Amino acid sequence: MSASTPVAGAGLRPALPALLGGLALLLALFHREASAAVEVWAKSTAYNHGFLVLPIAGFLAWERRGRLAGAVARPWPAAALLALPLAAAWLVAERLGIMEGRQLILIALVELLVLAVLGPALWRAMAAPLLYLFFLVPFGAFLTPWLQDVTAAFTVHGLDLLGIPNYSDGYAIEIPEGSFVIAEACAGLRFLIAAIAFGVLYALTMYRSPWRRVAFIAASIVVPIIANGFRALGIVMLGHALGSAQAAATDHVLYGWIFFSLVILLLILLGLPFREDGAPMAADAAPAIGPAIAAHGGGMAAGLVLLLAAAGPALSAWFDSQATPPPALAFTPGPGCIAGPATGGEVLRLQAVCAAQGVTVLVDVFPARVDPGIIVAAQHRLSGEEGGAEVETGQFTVANAVPRRWRLAERAEHYRLTASTMWLNGAPAPGGLRARAVQARASLFGSASLPVLVAVVVEGDQTAPGDAPLSVRAAARQRLEAFLAGAAWLPEQVAALAAGR
Repeated sequence: MSASTPVAGAGLRPALPALLGGLALLLALFHREASAAVEVWAKSTAYNHGFLVLPIAGFLAWERRGRLAGAVARPWPAAALLALPLAAAWLVAERLGIMEGRQLILIALVELLVLAVLGPALWRAMAAPLLYLFFLVPFGAFLTPWLQDVTAAFTVHGLDLLGIPNYSDGYAIEIPEGSFVIAEACAGLRFLIAAIAFGVLYALTMYRSPWRRVAFIAASIVVPIIANGFRALGIVMLGHALGSAQAAATDHVLYGWIFFSLVILLLILLGLPFREDGAPMAADAAPAIGPAIAAHGGGMAAGLVLLLAAAGPALSAWFDSQATPPPALAFTPGPGCIAGPATGGEVLRLQAVCAAQGVTVLVDVFPARVDPGIIVAAQHRLSGEEGGAEVETGQFTVANAVPRRWRLAERAEHYRLTASTMWLNGAPAPGGLRARAVQARASLFGSASLPVLVAVVVEGDQTAPGDAPLSVRAAARQRLEAFLAGAAWLPEQVAALAAGR
């Protein structure tokens, strides 16, 4: 290398302390979002690839190192103003209890920090590895019901075309040899998310044309969805051939990963004829060479981003400080139930054991101005959705109960069936995002009623690891439905607790 040859990254060195320090402080400020993401990577098979995202982003940056030859960091402090709307969006997501939204905004703040400290030219040069960081967010679970619908419809139409007698009721499919259920684990989300992450990596590595990249990424979305339909259809067909639905479905997850590997291989083979990886990477774009900047320019830009980004967490902390613990309240269960010990603190936990009906009732009473995310986390905890276990969720309707619709969570391993509901503003809350919006408003402006979370739990007779038999699951649902239909005392007690009586 001659003395006149630019050294890759030499012009970045004055800004590196500000960039690295800013990243460290940003992660410290939003450590809950970062730790929650890592926890999901470790526990959910749909997001295990999260541990590979940083190394892959590093590889993509290394491939583009030629773009940094002679590049000079030019801080753009004015870009820090974009942190204000991001902080506002973070506060909205935090008040609604949407962790994925908070994590997406954290990555957006990382992108903004790089833009403000290094400047637009360097950000554009490294756009591919920087944007790949969005795969760090365990995002996409909301697609599961839609993917279940697609898989169930694909399977039923396939059976009809093949002339195999079948009957479907939602996600349940029956053939003469037995019953199959298109569960959440069968929806194909884990395969879809991993395939998209792979598709983006492959497109950025093998292609230079934007249109070829877009086409391959689109194929990495469509092909896994169709392939998962064939996988589900194949399992049902195998049950038909073997004469046993249970035998065919025993290793359906293993079948899925084998099938997924074949799908990825197919995508690679389809994409190879159109490869452009021989074209020079640095020819795409290169930042202009300019004079070196003083280190304090990057520090000022990083400081502004951090200061404005901190507005969201600061406001959230102030709103949370306005919440006062609920008062000590009495809980009088109905006939056949015995009240358990109450625990106080920021959340009042009440419980009753109804041995005759085979259920346990758990009631959490929250401060009126509580963060909705705390209620959602408590609901997941009561339902057994924490700890990495596979849990099926859905809606459960009981005609004679108040409320009629409950959120159902069914954990197959060490079987546990939980129906839960929230009471907001003194009445059963609407489901989904509407309930979170109601409580978000209460957390900001207060409410005359206390939020109450009710969970009715049925523990199955299954003590050994493994999926519970259908007989255990059917008996648990019957017990749960009978209890909810007959426990007229429960809504009366909950209404009294919500009123603070």
